[in-house]
Amino acid sequence: MRKPTLVVMAAGMGSRFGGLKQMTPVDEQGNSLLHYSLYDAYTAGFSKVVFIIKEAIAEDFKKVTAGLERYLEVAYVYQELDKLPAGYAVPEGRAKPWGTGHAVLCAKDEIDGPFAVINADDFYGRGAYTAIANFFCEARADNEYAMVGYLLRNAMTDNGYVARGVCEIENEYLTGVTERTHIEKRGEDAAYTEDGEHYVPLSGNTVVSMNFWGFTPRILDELESRFPKFLDQNLPKNPTKCEFFLPTVANAQIHEGLGSVRVLHTDETWYGVTYREDLPTVQAAIADLRKAGKYPEVLFA
Repeated sequence: MRKPTLVVMAAGMGSRFGGLKQMTPVDEQGNSLLHYSLYDAYTAGFSKVVFIIKEAIAEDFKKVTAGLERYLEVAYVYQELDKLPAGYAVPEGRAKPWGTGHAVLCAKDEIDGPFAVINADDFYGRGAYTAIANFFCEARADNEYAMVGYLLRNAMTDNGYVARGVCEIENEYLTGVTERTHIEKRGEDAAYTEDGEHYVPLSGNTVVSMNFWGFTPRILDELESRFPKFLDQNLPKNPTKCEFFLPTVANAQIHEGLGSVRVLHTDETWYGVTYREDLPTVQAAIADLRKAGKYPEVLFA
């Protein structure tokens, strides 16, 4: 099995955070969370990285990733609104990206083997990359995927609500993912709401998806064939805000008997800057990891 590729979704502008959070330094050396993700992936054995960005931020983004080519093969692809199948046009007033499924589809030409998908602004922990890399080391069917599952209590913020994919698991395999777009922390546990008034408790031990997936190129064919159907169904109802989600396609394959997703357990703690108020907490966590010797004084030294 060839070494895996890391696909980094970095086209989001971080509206709740208030800026390009992918580029915000989290240590004294000026490294962002993205640099730590890349270092963890490199250490785990990934050989190539594909960045999915917007062309508008390409110049600034490439300054952040300068020099990475000494360690990894690097490619950049652009997720733009007009990257649509033949016969489709961007609806009037549409500014929102088409979603994570569309993002990965934009990277199709740069992927020719097993690959993992992450968000650029999330810190997943070394163990997550190692788990995915080990999964790829074993011979598997082309429709057998993986997902790193996090305990909800290890994947929350103290400063507002988060969106998480709540997982249903049977015998270590995913049977379904339900997107909960408004989850608030309640001590070691949490609660979600769908109407802003009524809250449903969620155990802190609930396994959730943090958009850390391991795929074969088979998923790219599924995305390509399902995207036009998604547009046909959703453009008439919600032309400016509908999104083509990556987990939705994986979920559909599971329910149609066309694929499986192995859930890889991790005790790692997720860190992210969902809100600007999260930044000091993240910076302190990174400092603690460096003091504990988990990272060298200089990344990629």
